[in-house]
Amino acid sequence: MQITRRNLIQTGVFGAAAAGLGVFSAREAVAEAGPYTAFYPALDRFVEQYLREMNAPGMTLVLADRDAVRRVVTYGYGDLGARQRVREDELFQIGSISKSFVALALLQLHDEGKLDLQRPIVDYLPWMRIDTKFAPITVHNLLTHTTGLPGAGDIFQWDPELAYLAAYAPGEHFHYNNAMWDLLGILAWTLDGRELPELLRERILRPVGMHSSEPVITADIRGRLAKNYTPFLADRPYPRDGRLAEAPFVFATGGAGCVAATAADMGRYVRMIANHGRLDESRLLSEDAFNRFSNSHIEAPAFGPGAQYGYGIAVDRLDGNRLLRHTGGMVSFMSALMVDIDAGVGAFASVNAQQGYRPNPVVRYAIQLMRAQRESVPLPEMPEPDPPAVVANAADYAGRYRGEAGTLEVAADGDRLYLLQEGERIPLERQGEADRFLVRHPAFDRFVLLFGRKDPAVVQSEVVEAAWGGDWYRNTKYEGPESFSHPAEWDAYVGHYRNENPWVGSQRIVIRKGRLWLDGTTPLEADGKLFRLRDDPYNTEWIRFGAVVNGRCMRIRISGNDLWRVAAG
Repeated sequence: MQITRRNLIQTGVFGAAAAGLGVFSAREAVAEAGPYTAFYPALDRFVEQYLREMNAPGMTLVLADRDAVRRVVTYGYGDLGARQRVREDELFQIGSISKSFVALALLQLHDEGKLDLQRPIVDYLPWMRIDTKFAPITVHNLLTHTTGLPGAGDIFQWDPELAYLAAYAPGEHFHYNNAMWDLLGILAWTLDGRELPELLRERILRPVGMHSSEPVITADIRGRLAKNYTPFLADRPYPRDGRLAEAPFVFATGGAGCVAATAADMGRYVRMIANHGRLDESRLLSEDAFNRFSNSHIEAPAFGPGAQYGYGIAVDRLDGNRLLRHTGGMVSFMSALMVDIDAGVGAFASVNAQQGYRPNPVVRYAIQLMRAQRESVPLPEMPEPDPPAVVANAADYAGRYRGEAGTLEVAADGDRLYLLQEGERIPLERQGEADRFLVRHPAFDRFVLLFGRKDPAVVQSEVVEAAWGGDWYRNTKYEGPESFSHPAEWDAYVGHYRNENPWVGSQRIVIRKGRLWLDGTTPLEADGKLFRLRDDPYNTEWIRFGAVVNGRCMRIRISGNDLWRVAAG
């Protein structure tokens, strides 16, 4: 984005600090005179472009191949308030990349004859309550996110009514499931005899040489973490240049995401994967176990088109080569790991803020540069900037949309899009998926603005409708029904609900076109006493509405997590 005095003021003190000139220049901790030094300036230029564009505070990055950790470099601020640069010895929380650590430990137990991957999980953990009419759920199903169980709640439910309810037969569909990876951490503890932190330290960290990293995130390591940030307003969509606030400290002790690591240590982990599980003088696990880890078991569309999933790692392709990759999102860190195991090169990057994205572009470009250098071919061009205000097909959305709440007028100006409201031209920004936009105005900041097409299955079909929260609008090309009904009791469910656990946060329920929606983007579908989230036909998560007082629901439960109504929210 273009840095101006106006948007410096808009972002507040932390946003302004992140945009300071020169702050994103590289600081190398390790940069041996190896085979890759020629492209480091190009990589640094891209990282600077990327961090400015994403309004990130700072980043740590490591490059490694089968032979060595080649480069450890930091960019930006580890402490925005004190204007302190990121240090190479600071810990970054790697989030769900921890799942690969847990998977490797379980595969070691498989090598030792202590774990049968095809055995039902309840054989090992008989206290686990599962309500299913399908085949038993195996350890393999947990490792591949194919259990058919919800994954947003706590695995320990105090209410017998809340046994984990299977939505479909295990093994049929991929649905990302954090709760079941916490369960896998307990499985490893049960079979090994050591609790997860000690187990991971002894089985993974020490053999790999990750001596500066920690297998569990508690207050004991808080002083070693890079200071970290989260959106100042965490109950609504976040614009890229939005204001940041220091994040609350959160313990993480389960298998879904418990590791905090330095970049250099993550380079050693990348090197081990690039070597197919081999260490300098031994193996971390057998060749057969590594193949189980790294081979695809199920299509995983959540990781992108064509992606599949192994055991705790996504399996993909990059420029024809096999790629193992995973991302990690914590309350205040975002990370990306990629290893090209055909070329034997890889990288890890982590940003000390939760802003809704992972630094995949940086890691991908680093790997492409490394591979080009090794193959003595021209280096790839630096990826183009991707400012969110640029909308290549802006003209698709232009026009007037009418609805019960009034009229929306949307104007295109080249590749920019604006909402015209009371004499103002309010800029729109792309927000995640296609046809979703953030409206840069306080009156419209609680929901994204969605556009709908005549044929939702055809990306190029005409735009015929728009929605913001519970408000629905259509243009003259819309040909469907214009009035909808819904059960009267649903009116009580509309509102803002919150849990102060930052993993749960805020959710808003609206009614639009005769159905309930979560945050205006995820449709709900009645299933007995529950409502299923139907943004994905295989989503296993659910909502249940609680007591109604004076025509307002006071509490909801989402896959086991309770949220309470926010008055005037």
